[in-house]
Amino acid sequence: MLRQLLLFATVFLVLRPSCPRPAPYALRISCGARSDVRTPPTNTLWYKDFAYTGGIPSNATRPSFITPPLKTLRYFPMSEGPENCYNINRVPKGYYSVRIFFGLVGEPNFDNEPLFDVSVEGTQIYSLQSGWTNRDDESFVEALVLLTDGSASFCFHSTGHGDPAILSIEVLQVDDRAYYFGPHWGQGTILRTSSRLSCGAQKPKFDVDYNGDHWGGDRFWNPIITFGQSSDRIITTTNGIKQASNSPNFYPEALYQTALAGMDNQPDLAYTMDVDPNRNYSIWLHFAEIDPSVTGVGQRVFDILINGDVAFHDVDIVNMTGDIYSALVLNKTLAVNGRILAITMHPTKGHALINAIEIFEVVLAESKTFPDEVGALQTLKSALGLPLRFGWNGDPCVPQQHPWTGADCQFDSTSSKWAIDGLVLDNQGLKGILPNDISKLRYLQNINLSGNTIHGPIPSSLGTITTLEILDLSYNMFNGSIPESLGQLTSLRRLNLNSNSLSGRVPAALGGRLLHRASFNFTDNAGLCGIPGLPTCGPHLSVGGTIGVVLGSCTVLLLFFTCLTCWWKRRQNILRAQKTAGIYRLHKILEALLI
Repeated sequence: MLRQLLLFATVFLVLRPSCPRPAPYALRISCGARSDVRTPPTNTLWYKDFAYTGGIPSNATRPSFITPPLKTLRYFPMSEGPENCYNINRVPKGYYSVRIFFGLVGEPNFDNEPLFDVSVEGTQIYSLQSGWTNRDDESFVEALVLLTDGSASFCFHSTGHGDPAILSIEVLQVDDRAYYFGPHWGQGTILRTSSRLSCGAQKPKFDVDYNGDHWGGDRFWNPIITFGQSSDRIITTTNGIKQASNSPNFYPEALYQTALAGMDNQPDLAYTMDVDPNRNYSIWLHFAEIDPSVTGVGQRVFDILINGDVAFHDVDIVNMTGDIYSALVLNKTLAVNGRILAITMHPTKGHALINAIEIFEVVLAESKTFPDEVGALQTLKSALGLPLRFGWNGDPCVPQQHPWTGADCQFDSTSSKWAIDGLVLDNQGLKGILPNDISKLRYLQNINLSGNTIHGPIPSSLGTITTLEILDLSYNMFNGSIPESLGQLTSLRRLNLNSNSLSGRVPAALGGRLLHRASFNFTDNAGLCGIPGLPTCGPHLSVGGTIGVVLGSCTVLLLFFTCLTCWWKRRQNILRAQKTAGIYRLHKILEALLI
């Protein structure tokens, strides 16, 4: 398990060049933009922000000079709900680097600095901390995630301080085996970038600035010129680096052309950073022997310690790569219990050296909610006019820190998915007709929609939710009869249908349940009858019987009017014939008189 120490260590040495391959999928969205834009100095294409989400477009203030030079953003006021998401479709199945840059609606200050949580595919990966606008490397969040269902979802969860504001979103395909760290890598994990350092570099750069391979995901490299005052020195070279830009990670060659090396007065090279305790981290260390004073095996040897424990013993870059000016990548994935992550290079011969450091937090991916249940809730949201303040965007159950208001969840261990087991939306101003799709919430145990203005019939499909124990539809405007199917709910303990406009006989199966200590309330429905406490029913026909009577009556009336019409036409014909005959006889009499 990832909570245990992962002792898997990998040396990534690719001994032959990778084969040519097509360009990776790349989608960059300029949030709030009404048209596509390109940004200098690399002429990067950013697509317009259209039909991905709600929110409000606005002019942008960039919180950092490393953020893309875009002029718009999209922000999400609390009035539109606590969860808001970008939903991107038609994303090819694969492994992706996703990066989200944050923005500001006005000039940065404490009052307008939004603090919110970020989730990817239902898993919370980041929480913005106070003061993030003053730190360049906190102006974005980046993660590696496997996308398998043709879509990508990025959600922003309000925490009560400011409205989330998003400057840009990037979805960049990388190699299917990028950053493979062992058997726990893949669909069940997300790698969130905690730190990425280019040792000895003077300026922050992206892979594109290094002319890196597009399959690398355009990583951002933060420069670090020293681990501590007078503890190290910078080494640079213009020589080419072998084995750098190869599959699966495709590092830019220029990354290995700068380094930090130890000195006589401080033999150890040590880098420390604050981390969240009791988390798992994947550490990637980059080396290339670029010091011209080292020309062969055995001249530079050092141990690598992580939080005091030896992770790699007797590292000899030239020996392990087979040459000088050749790239070496070492990986260690492990659990960190404290709040400090310390990486130390301790030399046993010569001085230690390092070119770059990458540190990822290994985040366990959340299981999602059944897709048909998510669809049913969205149908319910639309049919009942759910107020905007509810949000109901993204996944109703995950991240677990931000479930939807009014929807209760339970985890189904058999399918490893979340299900909805409760709907509590009483007194929320709901209106409209309750849709049949509510029956797709097949794990429901409790439905409380009381105190709204929902009208129309009670869906008979409710009778298929066999787990239902409580159904409260009181104080609404439901009409029609009570569905016979509700009598099939053998687990039902409480049924409140009072204060509606229901009519007809209460189903016999429900009336019999009263003997089993079930609590039912049918009062204040003028047309209901058939159980103690309600009026006695007169001759009562079922719906089918009523329809039969109506159709029969219509048939009799049709036959009557048909016969009446035939009789009337026959009578008219007889009268017409008699009249004609009379005229003929009169004509003959007149002829006789004239003669």
